[in-house]
Amino acid sequence: MGKTVELYYENAYINEFDAEVLSCKEAGDGKYEAVLDKTAFFPEQGGQTSDTGKLVTEGGESASVLYTGIRKCEETGEDEIYHVLDKCIDAGTSIKGTIDWEHRFSNMQQHTGEHIFSGIVNSEFGYDNVGFHLSDTEVTMDYNGVLSSEDVARIEKLVNEAIWKNVRVVAAFPSEEELKEIDYRSKKELTGAIRIVTIEGYDICACCAPHVERTGEVGFLKVVGVHNYKGGVRVNILCGKRAFEFLTEEHDIISGLAAGFSTSFDKVVASVDKLKDDNAALKADLLTEREKLLGYELSGIDKSLKNVFLFKSADTDTNLMRKTVNKLAEDHEGFCGIFAGDDKTGYRYIVASGNAGGDARHVAQLLREKFGAKGGGSEQMVQGSLSGALQKDIADCCNNL
Repeated sequence: MGKTVELYYENAYINEFDAEVLSCKEAGDGKYEAVLDKTAFFPEQGGQTSDTGKLVTEGGESASVLYTGIRKCEETGEDEIYHVLDKCIDAGTSIKGTIDWEHRFSNMQQHTGEHIFSGIVNSEFGYDNVGFHLSDTEVTMDYNGVLSSEDVARIEKLVNEAIWKNVRVVAAFPSEEELKEIDYRSKKELTGAIRIVTIEGYDICACCAPHVERTGEVGFLKVVGVHNYKGGVRVNILCGKRAFEFLTEEHDIISGLAAGFSTSFDKVVASVDKLKDDNAALKADLLTEREKLLGYELSGIDKSLKNVFLFKSADTDTNLMRKTVNKLAEDHEGFCGIFAGDDKTGYRYIVASGNAGGDARHVAQLLREKFGAKGGGSEQMVQGSLSGALQKDIADCCNNL
């Protein structure tokens, strides 16, 4: 690949190396782009984020490697690897490069785990991996077929069995003749030297990224999300340390819930369901009582009034607002509405035209002009929200319709 020797292909476990800076150019925003004669920094490609780390000169000057990428060289037209630095290191300088190994090894765990998962999906269901993304926070795989929750659970179990068998992971560049005899997975047609990663008994796939030497180093794999996507399915996974940290956080959450409910782990879900049911019952009771109170309030309003506008608390139920406005509109000729909220946080509103007709959109337009309100609706009813206005000013505006 251009001028730079790719050390990560020689050994994925190289985390320190000596090299020479071939060029270093200003890139803007206080950043610089350096090309080395050799590098162990894996550049962003194939859906995987790049390595980071630092370069240190013989004199002890250090520059952080913030990003590693691939671009076309302006002079040769060939691909070249460049390193984004926070400081300039002059061309010709000898440096020692150090990889952020925790980040690199985590990516190796995730990527090898993905290969095992995708290999099993392909062999068991015939689906292809048509999308892959490995960032510092998530790993997603897109398959061109649907997997049920039971399918995913079974695949997850098979993947972890493969991990615990500590199978060899072999990465190599076969010759053109050898490649003709290999049935390998690939998302696209490839040309030139093709690197094949083989996980014996589970997967053979074209891949440019660093991998662990044996599956046992993946630790374990946990599926953390599944949803339908573009006619197929998107699966989110975490492996190794990332999976451990995810499950530790979930364990802490469940421990807190169990302590809060004074129950055991296995009864947390039942306790939460009971709380939801109790809460729903309380909300229903509260709504009933509020309907009664509003009924009493409406019965005391003079029916000879043309326009009627009420102000209620921010937690007033929207359906109750609508029912109340409809009731008011039956008894009054003008516009009838409810504003729910307060001067600090703003108001939600519903306004209806009364029994003498009238276009409620006129009220919405007035609120928009006076207070910058948002919303809309029909001739019979409008709804929306506004902020930054005082209740007194809103009332004065509406009562003068």
